[in-house]
Amino acid sequence: MPITELFTNASTWTNENQGVLTVALFIVTVFFGWFSGIFSALRRKPKFKIETIPGPTFSCTYLTGNKHNEYDAHQTAIAIYLYISNVGAAPSSIHKIRIAYHWNLTPWSFIWLKNTIGWFWIEHQAVAITDFQAKIGGSIKVYPFLTQRNYLSPAKSETFLEVGQSTNGVVYFEQPESWGGCFPKSDKQQVKVKIEITDVFGRRHKATIRIPAVSLEEARKYNPEFGNTLFNIQSIESTSNEV
Repeated sequence: MPITELFTNASTWTNENQGVLTVALFIVTVFFGWFSGIFSALRRKPKFKIETIPGPTFSCTYLTGNKHNEYDAHQTAIAIYLYISNVGAAPSSIHKIRIAYHWNLTPWSFIWLKNTIGWFWIEHQAVAITDFQAKIGGSIKVYPFLTQRNYLSPAKSETFLEVGQSTNGVVYFEQPESWGGCFPKSDKQQVKVKIEITDVFGRRHKATIRIPAVSLEEARKYNPEFGNTLFNIQSIESTSNEV
């Protein structure tokens, strides 16, 4: 068929079916707009960037003085001074924070695979008995908590983050009394930990960092009640049960 006749037939068909073409173009436009809206909404989500600030950021494992099956019992507490910024495309709030580390076990058991190759999670923060602080010159610097209230300062960190907004504060964890190799594995006095923040939409934001492993004496320079939260709670519960 000659090209001129082909164009003539196409032009005739188009003129005779303008209504069909209009409807088809409308449907295509609607579907394109619908899918574009979905993709745009999917792109609009929060993204938390997690960093640490120098200060009360460390892990500490210390003996409790108790025994378990002839093993010395110990406890681990971790403090991290976090800096969190929302670098995503939608605002959100911090809902939950948890932390993980690798146990100091020898291979090759299932528990080693789970907690040394895998991660051991401390699911819930501990309530700090007093503020984290440091003496700087002749004054006392009080570090803000991220999700708790400070005792010595009215400062309160913001947990709702608009796009481009940031916040900072200390999070504190205590692991229940343990024994054996159930404590953080360290390399050159550094412990690798994973921080996971869950926002109110259920999205998880993670970062893996290294923090110093310090002695209890060094940790209590920042907080004289470091490591005492679970002990005090257990003492209160024990007293209540006796009554």
